[in-house]
Amino acid sequence: MHTISEQYRKKHPSSERLFQQAKELFPGGVTHDRRYLTPFSIYMTHGEGARKWDVDGNEYIDYAMGHGALILGHSHPEIVLAVKEQISKGTHLGACTQAEMRWAEAVKALIPSIEKIRFHSSGTEATIMAMRLARAYTGKSRIIKFKNHFHGWQDYAVIGNADYSSPGIPREVADTMIVLPDGDIDLVEKTLKENKDIAALILEPTGGRAGTYPLKPEFIRWLRQITEKYGVVLIFDEIVTGFRISPGGAQERFGIKPDLTVLAKILAGGLPGGAVGGKKEIMDMITFRNDPDWDKNERISHPGTFNANPLSAAAGTRCLELIANRHEKGGSAEALSEHAYGAQKTKVYSITDRAEESAKKLREELNLVLKHLGVSALVYGLGSTLHIAFGIEYDGDLDYCTVSHNKIKDAMSSEVIPMFRKAMLNEGVDVFGGNWLVLSAAHGDKELEQTAEAFENALVNMKKEGIA
Repeated sequence: MHTISEQYRKKHPSSERLFQQAKELFPGGVTHDRRYLTPFSIYMTHGEGARKWDVDGNEYIDYAMGHGALILGHSHPEIVLAVKEQISKGTHLGACTQAEMRWAEAVKALIPSIEKIRFHSSGTEATIMAMRLARAYTGKSRIIKFKNHFHGWQDYAVIGNADYSSPGIPREVADTMIVLPDGDIDLVEKTLKENKDIAALILEPTGGRAGTYPLKPEFIRWLRQITEKYGVVLIFDEIVTGFRISPGGAQERFGIKPDLTVLAKILAGGLPGGAVGGKKEIMDMITFRNDPDWDKNERISHPGTFNANPLSAAAGTRCLELIANRHEKGGSAEALSEHAYGAQKTKVYSITDRAEESAKKLREELNLVLKHLGVSALVYGLGSTLHIAFGIEYDGDLDYCTVSHNKIKDAMSSEVIPMFRKAMLNEGVDVFGGNWLVLSAAHGDKELEQTAEAFENALVNMKKEGIA
């Protein structure tokens, strides 16, 4: 009987060979931290729907889903067609295009708080611009962020995030950030009251690291009230939640209008792309003006070779159009999601709802497996993103898990996770980073059933080795 590690090596000889070569090309052998796995990472070749295949011919049910960018699944025919049509016309025209206008209109149709928008090449770029806009608009320099909320790898964003190392950042930059524990509205108000140099407050609206550290909507609603009271720009980082937690993002689901919204991932339909959008008066800090009294030094410049590039615009527009195709759906067998924006409420069924429905089914099945095997762990999460926390006993709300963030952090740092990831890969399931399951509309009952079976087999093998 092979151990999990022995089986992993036996099933993936080509990946092991490629990883040895990659170590001579890339620091650490990988091009993204979360793709790193010891003793070697897996190399994929192609994907279709909810599945993908590696260089050794192994098939996987995929729960990385392009690091959360693929709400439609891999190689969706309409996205493929949109990109093919555009690539034959040009990949970079070095000019304005109608494609970028259609893309912007598709975003605005789903997220009404966005009055104007600017596109970027990534989410990290978008968070840089959001912070700069807030500072320029308010004339203030400091920004509040919450501990363990992830806003990209840029200098300002990684301050106070213990999950990501940050050497090389000047103290002068770090001093412009105020890092607070989330969930404490009194502390937020005290900070705003005592410090008059705060330009903005930025957060992930479902909680740090895509809801790994959950927040309840009541806290976000309080933040909206408090930031308005003190004239502070509220920035929603919806890079993960945008178009996933509901078609209009967390702000639609919770009925909250931020001042600025940061987007990426699903925004570009699986291609590179980011954006920041929001109130006209803030976004117009980028605009050109002919007013002779306007100080040109106050305008924010925004170049960027691949801003709103036609390929991303084509893929993103078609993806968002498909997401926007909501319709009423009846019958007891169908799960309906209720979305709210302000006072308006409608019952609809969309691609986003389909992914969430599958996530809820899977969450229930995996927790039943844990209970059956007597493994101390928990699967929780809101929308179509689930999290696995080992070593936690909990019986409560799985949308908004109330386990302390310190306990969750300990669970997410567990040495069990890398072994669990390998055990699941051996069973034909790729769990993103070893503790996230990101679902798409392509994950159907067959995939969920196979995943639950793989989950049980992986845990049984871990128990045999004394790991779980």
